[in-house]
Parts: sequence; structure tokens; C-alpha cells
Amino acid sequence: MHFREGIRLAFLQIRQEKLKSAFSLLGVVIGVMFLVVVVSVVEGMDRYIQEDFADQVFGVNTVQVMRTPSVQVATTPSQIREWRRRPRLTLAEADAIREGLSVRARVGVESNLMGEVRSAGGVRADGIRISAISEEVLEIRTLRTQEGRPFSPQEAARGIPVVILGSRVAETLFEDAGNPIGQRVRIRGFPFRVVGVLEEQGSILGMSMDNLVLVPIRSPINRFFAERGSVGNIAIQTLDPGEIRIAMADAEAAMRMSRRLRSGEASNFEVETSEEALAFWDRIATILFLALPGLVGISLVVGGIVIMNIMLMSVTERTREIGVRMAIGARRRDIVNQFLVEATTLSGIGALLGVGIGLGLTWAVRSFTPLPAAVAPHWIALGVVLGIGVGILAGVYPAIQASKKDPVEALRYE
Repeated sequence: MHFREGIRLAFLQIRQEKLKSAFSLLGVVIGVMFLVVVVSVVEGMDRYIQEDFADQVFGVNTVQVMRTPSVQVATTPSQIREWRRRPRLTLAEADAIREGLSVRARVGVESNLMGEVRSAGGVRADGIRISAISEEVLEIRTLRTQEGRPFSPQEAARGIPVVILGSRVAETLFEDAGNPIGQRVRIRGFPFRVVGVLEEQGSILGMSMDNLVLVPIRSPINRFFAERGSVGNIAIQTLDPGEIRIAMADAEAAMRMSRRLRSGEASNFEVETSEEALAFWDRIATILFLALPGLVGISLVVGGIVIMNIMLMSVTERTREIGVRMAIGARRRDIVNQFLVEATTLSGIGALLGVGIGLGLTWAVRSFTPLPAAVAPHWIALGVVLGIGVGILAGVYPAIQASKKDPVEALRYE
């Protein structure tokens, strides 16, 4: 039997047995759909975190000096107590790092807390991220103003109470008041003069990056972050990407010297690059990418069992047809090929339907949820191959059973 003729007969059988064929397709459709949707979300998350998240949160070519690790997983109570006992980072330590670097780099400091911001007219914005920063952080994080200007090094050094608003905060506070530049706002009770409004930065996983204000690290609000002179983290950005490891080693040496740590004594601070901070996500993504085909395989096995059962029913129902084919010269191989092609066509159609539905759901996830999703062609190809493979495996036994029927007995079957 020619392959094309087998496909034609398969479509004819699907058309005649619509309900039975639909049940045969269901398991494959669900399995392939699940593979496409979940892998697309994981792939989108992986690309987003590797390409965008690291740059927005850490900055490009950046080393972070922190009191505790940025990712804290599977920690013990003793480890948590050790982290809490660690001294806070200070402005003096940032200066020590700046002096100890052997490569060209920017060194900035930053502290964050949440609070409310009020305009002079009484309009209030709640849940605002208040970032006290040095002027270098504006360059490290690529923060640009669309209105006004950034605060100057002199304003940062003297702690002048000036503020740069995120675009969403500016819109909330001064929607009816016109240009916010030169206006007054109150942050934690302290008056600040607006000197700039940041360009829109978008959101990360549904969290707005424009819901923030930036103030000089030495401004009066610094007392709310911790004891005076302390900072949340120190950021070091090398001008040459190839020198980031040198900067990392220099920063660690400067910190240990500043804290008078002896040789062999554990560091009571953390030095991380964005790659190291995101290593935890890399491990999760790797596990998911390895596990998902197996999970989908379970669903496809169920679908294959359904296809096998329905094909066995079909063999029984078409016993007389099989006898007629054998009587007019069909060989056992032709009967095997016919049922194999039918099973493969069924599962192939199911795989294509699963891909189509999966792509539609992926588009819906990307459009209506904060989750990123990216369709990778190789995963679509894998889904189709798995679906067709299930059809071939599920069709082997029914095809062999059909080919073993005695032509005379098959012709007398009612």
C-alpha cells in the first residue's frame, strides 16, 4: 500500500468515526499543548531574566557588595542568625573599595525602603520604593530623565533634599498640577524639591519599575534606612567588561581590609555578579527543561494507550474489510502499513492541534498576564515528533493483530 493511499484511508476513517477519533486525539492534544505552553513560559522567563532582568536590577558589568546573599534558599537557622549578626555596609567602606580598585570603574551606593510620597496639594502615592542613592547609580542602572535633570554630584555629596520621581509617581502626584519640576513633595515627613522625572522603565513580572523615587544617599531621609552612614548595597560597574573579575577580587580585598578580617577568617559580607546571583534560576530552568518532556511523556503514554485501545476496537469492527483486502491480494505487510499509517495520522493530527492550541494559549499568557512567554521552534518540533512517535508505537500491536487474521475467517465475520 502506498503511503499516500494510507493517509487518505486514515482521513476517511476519521471522517466516518468522528467521536472515536476525537477520543483518540485527546491525549496527544493535551500532552503536546501542555508541552508548548509550559515550555514557552519557562523559555520566556529564562530569556527575560538572562537578558533584561539582570540588566535592570543589577546593571551591566556590575559587581554587587551586599550584607547577605541576594538569593537565600534552603538556609538553616544558624545561617540566618549569622547573617543577622553581620555589620551593615557603610559609606566609608564604599570609599575604601573606590580607592582599592585597580581597574576603571564606577562605585555607587544604594538603600531602599517602601513608603508614601505626598505632593504639596495633598495628593498621596502609597507603596512607593524610595531609593537613596549616590549619583553613580544613575549611570550604573542607566536611569535617564525625560524631564528636568538628575541631581548633581554636589547635591549628592551635601545631601541636598532633591528628588527624582518615577514616571508613574509623577503622573499620580501631579496629574492635574502640570509640570512637576520645581514642585515640592514630602517623603517620610521631609520636604524635597523635584528636579527630574525618569523615563518610563516598564515592569518586571507585573511589578512596576516606575513606582519609585530617587533621593541623595546623604539626604535627611537616610536616618530611616539604618544607623547614619550605613547603606544597603555597594554597586561596582567596570568600564571594561573583561575586568569584572578583577574588580570583584579588588572589592573583596578592600572589604576584608576595611573590616580587619584575618587570613582564613570567613567574610561577613557577599560579593556577587549578576551571573552568580541568577545561578539559582539557571538550576531551576535546567531542571524544568529536563523534567518537562518526561512529564509530557506521561500524558502522551496515556494518549497512546487510548489510541491503541481504539485501534484494537477498529480492527475488530473492520475484520470483514481486512478479509476482503486479503482476498483481493493484500499482503500482511500491507495490512500492517495501513493500520500504522492510520495510527500515525491520528496522533500527527493530534500533535498539530496541540501545537495550535498551545500557541494560542501562549499568546494569551503573554498578552493578559505579567508572565513572559517565548515560543521556541525546537520545542514545537519536539512536540510534533513525540506525538507522531506515540502514534507509531501505539499502532504497532493493533496492526500486527490485524495482519494475523485468517482471510477465510475474516470474510465470514459478521
